Amino acid sequence: MRPATIDYEYEIVCVDTEQHRAGLACCYLLRSGDAYAFIDCGTSLSVPGLLDVLRQRGIAREQVAYVIPTHVHLDHAGGAGLMLRELPNAQLVIHPRGARHMRDPSKLINSASVVYGAENMTALYGEILPVPQARVLVADDNFTLDFNGRELLFIDAPGHARHHFAVWDARSRGWFTGDVFGLSYREFDGPQGAFLFPTTTPVQFQPEAWLTTLERLLATHPAWAYLTHYGRVGNIAKLAGDLRRGLADYQRLARAQAQSPQRHAAIKQALMQLALQEVAALQAPVTPAQARELLAFDMELNTQGLEVWLDRK
Repeated sequence: MRPATIDYEYEIVCVDTEQHRAGLACCYLLRSGDAYAFIDCGTSLSVPGLLDVLRQRGIAREQVAYVIPTHVHLDHAGGAGLMLRELPNAQLVIHPRGARHMRDPSKLINSASVVYGAENMTALYGEILPVPQARVLVADDNFTLDFNGRELLFIDAPGHARHHFAVWDARSRGWFTGDVFGLSYREFDGPQGAFLFPTTTPVQFQPEAWLTTLERLLATHPAWAYLTHYGRVGNIAKLAGDLRRGLADYQRLARAQAQSPQRHAAIKQALMQLALQEVAALQAPVTPAQARELLAFDMELNTQGLEVWLDRK
């Protein structure tokens, strides 16, 4: 069965990359004339579903011109090597700090094994294939890509990771933000709007840099942010305020537990409690137990990232 898709305006399709559960992670299929591009691509295990979406829509694999991971974390870029193998005309567009990891993914595999456990790597991400050097296009800060007449602007976007860029699509007045505009799952959408929170996944959380990135995103007065986790969100100014507050709260909570003998458990509990309070305040249509289940994976990773940040400081 092919992955769930959402067709937005401006020839943008959200495609679920089927990681862990439906509605957790997605990528975007953009069209410009007879050419297509994927922004993010999930894991190697996501690739058969993405190829099936092309087949179902009558899109030849040869029509895909670009695969564009926003950064090299494996839930965004793990499938890039396999995608390039299956898409004969596609180029990989990647941040300069990420290019070497796409050519040789051994360090990505090793670092992810530390986070998730070596025994879980294959089950979670499948085989991570290298990308040939000749098919790698490096996108520096303010790089502009002519995607068959559709201009895409790339900006360096540290905060979540140093190998992260964000992609501005003038046609939709939207940013493809990867993880640098936070996470917002559609199950939480309610009468008070969306619930959005930071992602401090190990190992490169930089809150000061993140605030600078956020200001660059807002300077274009975007109508939309296209999140990898999950889908399109509007009301950008309000959500940007939520993200700023979340970044401040996360630092405060981590510092408060920095000397705790049970630091990991204490930080994780504090993050979850903060999230549950915000979900309740937004009148999100989920029970506390449902919210805990939906957020458990992210709160574990966020705790790990904050601990790395504390130790570095």
